[in-house]
Amino acid sequence: MSSSAQPIRVVLADDQTLVRSAFGRLIASAPDMSVVGEAATGREAVLLARSTRADLVLMDVQMPELDGIEATRLITGDPELSGVGVLVLTTYDTDEHVMDALRAGASGFLVKDARPAELLDAIRTVAAGELLLAPGPMSRLISYALRAPAAPKAGCPAPDGLITLSDRERQVLTLVARGLNNQEVAGALGLSPSTAKTHVSRIMTKLGMHDRAQLVIAAYESGLITPGER
Repeated sequence: MSSSAQPIRVVLADDQTLVRSAFGRLIASAPDMSVVGEAATGREAVLLARSTRADLVLMDVQMPELDGIEATRLITGDPELSGVGVLVLTTYDTDEHVMDALRAGASGFLVKDARPAELLDAIRTVAAGELLLAPGPMSRLISYALRAPAAPKAGCPAPDGLITLSDRERQVLTLVARGLNNQEVAGALGLSPSTAKTHVSRIMTKLGMHDRAQLVIAAYESGLITPGER
């Protein structure tokens, strides 16, 4: 990050004061990010996301008044907050939490026992507009997608739509489903990062999807990629 770049503005949302304090100190230790607000409830998190113009909300799942899933849905569903990413951080990494958080529009999911460096890297990844899933939640997401009923769920178009993709777009989707970010996709295919980003955006438009999590699910449900494939 260059010295002239603005720090990543983070809102901490957790009902435990000690947890917020610990995360706050960690984030303050990073020169490229700062804490601009702390919320003890999901409702406070939504209000702070609006008032602080945060880049990212570090969101706990279990909170009073409004849980982290619903708070995430309100943030990502607000056109005025389209630039705000949500990184869900929780003690639990169950299938239900992973899927609910991603369907609500979260861009990342980590469990609270992640190493400090992992958390800081996750914040940077989500703030850059990429999808972030720890290995455990990622494997659960894949497992869930593979055993889900064939009928598409609300917000997740049928994987048959993949026939509308060009060969290059299918290559890009395959790499996205393997967890590569735009820069890594670009390197793998000999493209510029901006071209890779454009391909991802076009794929989302063609499939009627809104985030990379849905792309991952579609790739596995369609058989475009299978677990363990390299």
